[in-house]
Amino acid sequence: MISADVLIIGAGPAGLQAAIHAARKKVSVVLVGKTENSALAGTHIENYLGIPGKADGSEILRVGSGQAEGFGCRMLRENVISAARKDGGFEIMTENDTAIKARAVILATGISRVKLGVPGEKELFGKGVSYCAACDGNFYKGKTVAIIGGETESAASAELMTAYASKVYWVAKDIAASERMIRKAADAGAETVRASAKAIIGEDKVTALELDDGTVLSLDGVFIELGARSSADLAMDLDVMPEMDDSIKVDSSCFTGTDGIYACGDVTGKPWQLAKAVGQGAVAGTSAAEWVRNNVSE
Repeated sequence: MISADVLIIGAGPAGLQAAIHAARKKVSVVLVGKTENSALAGTHIENYLGIPGKADGSEILRVGSGQAEGFGCRMLRENVISAARKDGGFEIMTENDTAIKARAVILATGISRVKLGVPGEKELFGKGVSYCAACDGNFYKGKTVAIIGGETESAASAELMTAYASKVYWVAKDIAASERMIRKAADAGAETVRASAKAIIGEDKVTALELDDGTVLSLDGVFIELGARSSADLAMDLDVMPEMDDSIKVDSSCFTGTDGIYACGDVTGKPWQLAKAVGQGAVAGTSAAEWVRNNVSE
């Protein structure tokens, strides 16, 4: 069990800046996330104050990670699979079965839902297409479903859905989830299909999934889960209700309205800009550290 005063979920610019500011307030800080999952990774920035020309987003994240660790933040390059309120604080579990206990949490997970972009996805959303197995799994008792995606969230969802559905396909051309999560999904009975989704088939409801190798899977539901657990899922785990667009509403101090929980960056809504993410990260990190100092006794 790892203990921290402030836990930050998300290793993008908002999360890293929050880590820097919280750590400078002399509280213990743990950041969980992978910089490669940030929207900044692999992009170029040319509208940020003090950076002329085109700056490499991945390099900004690399340097920022070093800065956060230099100020004392402990970084775990893993994905979060669950979060809960517990014993007056919070407890988070990662894909490698690492438990983290924290007094305050900062959600800096970025934009929630990653779209697949295939025919039938938009048309059948809510008619068998879902982006959250944890939210909608109960509707598929005794049904056949497919989980699409190769990351941690999809592995966890494949395992989860075996408790509801009669048959679970885990569809992914490439799998990047940890070996532990892959084993858990397989042991639970999910069948791995190494292919990419080509189209979701159905009229009034989902009836099949066509794959790029020509295979057609007859099924009742498709769960598209292409990254780590979404901000909306984690927020609801922590008793924070997201907005209809899955963003998280915050006040000027980045407070969510639930004691001990703050949010910053793209997860709080537009504009999705580096400048906003960094600015809110500074505010959230400072606010969370001050809340721990003022409200939680040693």
